[in-house]
Amino acid sequence: MLNHISWSLALFFSPLLFFLNDGSCLAQKVLKSSIQGIVLDIQAQTPLFGATVTIAGSNPLIGAVTDNLGHFRLPPVKIGQYQLRVTYVGYAPAVTDPLIVTSGKVTMTTIFMQETVVNAGEVEIKAGYRKDEAINKMATVSVRSFSVDETFRFAGSYNDPARMAANFAGVTSGIDNRNDIIVRGNSPTGLQWRIDDMEIPNPNHFAAIGTTGGPVTVLNNNLVTNSDFFTGAFPAQYGNTLAGIFDLKMRTGNPEVHEYWFQIGWNGLEFGTEGPFSKKSRASYLISYRYSPLQFLSWFGVNTGIVPKYQDLNIKINIPTQKAGTFTITGIGGISYIELYDSRKEQSKWLFPDYGENIANGSDLGVLGVSHQIFLRRNIRWKNMFYVVASDTRTKIDTFNNIRQTPSPWAGEKSTEIKYSLFSSITKKFSAKNTIACGLYWDFFQMSFADSMIYKSRFLVNTNSREHMQMIRGFSQWQHVFSRKFNSTTGIYGSWLSLNNSWSLEPRIGFDWNISEKHSINFGTGLYSQMQPRVIYFILSYPPGGMESQPNLNLGFTRSAQTALGYNYQISNDLRFKTEIYYQYLFDIPVKGSIPQYALSNQGHGFFIDRQYADSLINQGTGQNYGLECTFERFFRKNYYYLLSASAFKSTYVGNDLITRSSAFNVNYALNAAGGYEFIMGKRKWGVMSFGLRATWAGGSPYLPYDVNTTVSTGETAYNWDQAYIPRFPEYKRIAFRFGIRRNLPGYNFEFFIDLQQTYPCNGSIPKPEKSGISSPWDFFRWVPGEYSFR
Repeated sequence: MLNHISWSLALFFSPLLFFLNDGSCLAQKVLKSSIQGIVLDIQAQTPLFGATVTIAGSNPLIGAVTDNLGHFRLPPVKIGQYQLRVTYVGYAPAVTDPLIVTSGKVTMTTIFMQETVVNAGEVEIKAGYRKDEAINKMATVSVRSFSVDETFRFAGSYNDPARMAANFAGVTSGIDNRNDIIVRGNSPTGLQWRIDDMEIPNPNHFAAIGTTGGPVTVLNNNLVTNSDFFTGAFPAQYGNTLAGIFDLKMRTGNPEVHEYWFQIGWNGLEFGTEGPFSKKSRASYLISYRYSPLQFLSWFGVNTGIVPKYQDLNIKINIPTQKAGTFTITGIGGISYIELYDSRKEQSKWLFPDYGENIANGSDLGVLGVSHQIFLRRNIRWKNMFYVVASDTRTKIDTFNNIRQTPSPWAGEKSTEIKYSLFSSITKKFSAKNTIACGLYWDFFQMSFADSMIYKSRFLVNTNSREHMQMIRGFSQWQHVFSRKFNSTTGIYGSWLSLNNSWSLEPRIGFDWNISEKHSINFGTGLYSQMQPRVIYFILSYPPGGMESQPNLNLGFTRSAQTALGYNYQISNDLRFKTEIYYQYLFDIPVKGSIPQYALSNQGHGFFIDRQYADSLINQGTGQNYGLECTFERFFRKNYYYLLSASAFKSTYVGNDLITRSSAFNVNYALNAAGGYEFIMGKRKWGVMSFGLRATWAGGSPYLPYDVNTTVSTGETAYNWDQAYIPRFPEYKRIAFRFGIRRNLPGYNFEFFIDLQQTYPCNGSIPKPEKSGISSPWDFFRWVPGEYSFR
């Protein structure tokens, strides 16, 4: 560790003098850059032609008018922070959050405007900057929008949206070496990832089938624009999920100027570019490629020990036309592989004193989607999309000991899933008061699952099949604006699974009530459902004296009834207090008759979905999640921000024995404090020095303990089910610090950031018997010392 810290300090101080030296040339030159973007109606997303865009507070006034496609470009301005104010006849004025303008990069933004509704005798409420509001106006409660700057700004986030979201109320993290997030006590398997309306599987390197987290994200936050994060009570357009939703949007490339960037950090050695295809059109491209930094160093003979190998590619091509609509191609790809071999170490460094493991693990992800969006009329938007998602997981574990030192197979897996999806939606804005949206999904799954392990001196085959199935889903939702103060959203979602004819029909309703300019109440309720992790359906069972079978084929959806009530106090444009109470009743949870304490809802926060005990499940379990959340937040403005969040909740389940127990995610409370400040360097703002700090304090997670005596005597993993989720880990405490410098130079800029974090205790795995043969192969990711990024 000392060698690593010494290397880190050398890396930190070597570029520091360069960043802090302003140079005489900068004293003579005023650095400028430009702001451009698009203005859209927030419901129909139609471009607003003739909207006036100005820089708030500028004197003389700096502004521009949008063209017939809603685009605008402001004249070059000095580098710094700016807010834009947009006005348009019949719409409430809009003010953006602070935009960071740096040299060498055009600042791009999308601005949504709300059409006004005026009833007789109603007093107009002034519109302004409302960072607390969701981008999706159909959402009424349990949603928080976030900007790409926040994924950079929060200490300990490592430019990862999931790690950033762990700062929010109602969200806790799993283990430090992964970015799984637990939303309101639900399993991380209930989290849904979406990118440009495509539902995608686990977007992380070293991922496992059925999970949603991992050590390193495949998603590149340099390409993401403002997005929404949901923690419950979703509107009807979202389905097949119970816990939370990341509704991410990938920005389009600069349609006017070519730009390039380079960055090195925890997520990889990165190269990116964006720009127009031609000066004659606004068609653009956006591409980013990343490569494992430790693998790169190994090329030059640098010995870093274990070398995680990974690469990823993110791409977006946007082709707008005058009459045929807009065509978009979005692609995400990632490959990863790691070897953790005890046989390459001295015996003193084996996993156990007389026992070792060789673990090889890899995973691949590919997403490719083509979409077309066209306005049939001014207020009718029709969107069609076809996309393909493929994921692959490979694991091989060999074991050996001090007597038999030749590794022999102990477990292995080779699983692949491919999904072909068609999606069509139409949104009709009838007036400022009424908007209706309808959509239809068709998903076709091709799956191949194969995994086995040594159990009781023989190979136990958990899955071994090639399967296919399809799922059809649809939704319809209606938003009615009664007045400036009150609006409601009602909708219905339905789904059908061909595998066993499982179906669901889920009504939902929510409302926003703006009591005054500063106070509002939000509400949402509805039914929700989610199919099981697909591998669970095809697990094999071996009844005594019987033939092998797949008893889970008839498993239905896990279902949930959710209600949330929120109160917002907008103290000022940049300061707010928010609180929410919620209740979730889960039912039809898969449980097991032969192990009545087992529930599938306790899975999902590790490197695999357990299959040894997941056969012969029945939909007879229930559960409850209820709690109170509070957030006090100052959004970034005038160089500083802070966020204080607190959550108190209870998460329980009832297994087949009808006994109520804590769920695996019932930590009971979580407190987060995060903040930061940016110092402007030089009168001409040639640089910015930033500091960030984050602290987390949460309750200990319940866990399923080992049956030590049985495990040691048999050499096979055995659990003490009578004590299921009664013992707890110690309280979780974590501190993260972030330091960064951005230096602006004519035509380009450099950025340097370092992230440091310390966790006490290391809440990574269940306490193990000394010679149980059980291990966590991911010790490399257990302690993350820092993040070094140059751009």
